[in-house]
Amino acid sequence: MRIDKDLVAASATPLVLGILSEGDLYGYAIIKRVSELSGGGMQWTDGMLYPLLHRLERLGYVSSSWGMSEAGRRRKHYAITPTGRNALADRQEQWTVVADALRQVWQSAQQPPAVIEGWA
Repeated sequence: MRIDKDLVAASATPLVLGILSEGDLYGYAIIKRVSELSGGGMQWTDGMLYPLLHRLERLGYVSSSWGMSEAGRRRKHYAITPTGRNALADRQEQWTVVADALRQVWQSAQQPPAVIEGWA
């Protein structure tokens, strides 16, 4: 299944902040985690993730530091900041409202239309 670009863009910030709230990660690990969480339905690329991480860093939502991988390669690790945690909490509230509204619409769309007295 292909996920619409608008949905990917809208969910990217809360997804990355939520993933980093679990612990510090480097870029490729974030991409893998998104794939895991979506059951493979969301396949992010470097070209999509790194501009987002740089924007989140400019906003003060994440910080970065250089570290070494197990193989001895330098990797940039990203961590959520206190400002990022506040932004995540705000996004969670927003997404809850949106998800609840969608759930209600979809549930009512599955219901057979009500018979209006006198119309049948």
